[in-house]
Amino acid sequence: MPAQGGGTKPQTGAIAVVADATDPARRPDVLFRVRRADDHQVSAWWMIGAFVAVSVAVIALLSFVPGGA
Repeated sequence: MPAQGGGTKPQTGAIAVVADATDPARRPDVLFRVRRADDHQVSAWWMIGAFVAVSVAVIALLSFVPGGA
């Protein structure tokens, strides 16, 4: 196995994808990436909805734990 020091670079698929990308925002190895304006802000309702969804999921999973009330 060759040493990783000096001028050698590890050969991985990710390096080839990034090197071949003409537009980094549209790389094929990134799912669900959307280009938005620089001043775009996420609505607070997404964070509230995520909190409610995670809370409901945790309560639902805890209902399967034996010995509860």
